Amino acid sequence: MGITYADLRLGNDAREDLEEIDANAVVDTGALHLCIPEHLAMQLQLKARSQREVQTADGKSHLVDYVSPVRISMLGRECVTGALVIGNQVLLGAIPMEDMDLIIEPARLRVSVNPLSPNIPLSLAKGLNRNSESIE
Repeated sequence: MGITYADLRLGNDAREDLEEIDANAVVDTGALHLCIPEHLAMQLQLKARSQREVQTADGKSHLVDYVSPVRISMLGRECVTGALVIGNQVLLGAIPMEDMDLIIEPARLRVSVNPLSPNIPLSLAKGLNRNSESIE
């Protein structure tokens, strides 16, 4: 098994006048969020909403800016999310992948649209209400 990369476009959803940026992201379902380098946050003029403590794979903790609203577009799908400003490359984590209903094909080292929902992203809105019945 190797490292999976994916081409995507990033934009500031609050600033349609700004040009979107093409990026090649490391795809990591072990990471939760989108992570972007500081220079991309500056180019997209994203505002820091808060700070987050982030634990990286080496076990170290870092205090980083959490910026939003970031629009991610890839494979004909898009979502709007926040991003952690950390590192020197774009990292696509599990939350935006789930939001766009994308999967990783490990044997091909690529990201694909979920074959169970090829036309439009599928989202789950299930839970239990107070009467222990499914919410529909």
